[in-house]
Amino acid sequence: MAKYTIVNQETCIACGACGATAPEIFDYNDEGFAFVLLDGNNGTAIVSEDLHDDLEDAMDGCPTESILVESSPFKVPVE
Repeated sequence: MAKYTIVNQETCIACGACGATAPEIFDYNDEGFAFVLLDGNNGTAIVSEDLHDDLEDAMDGCPTESILVESSPFKVPVE
């Protein structure tokens, strides 16, 4: 099953838990807020199956529930 992820940077508190748990998926911007490395936090890249356990651990460990996971790509607003 395909999985896609995105970080809600409005609720992220820059605690560092996701990057510590899943460094292949998450990194931090200049303000310290997490983002998805795979696609620049667009929620459009498939997370490879070998990273699903790390993704679930990061999502479960996020104190603000800012990591969102879906089975289809997220719709990114067009600006």
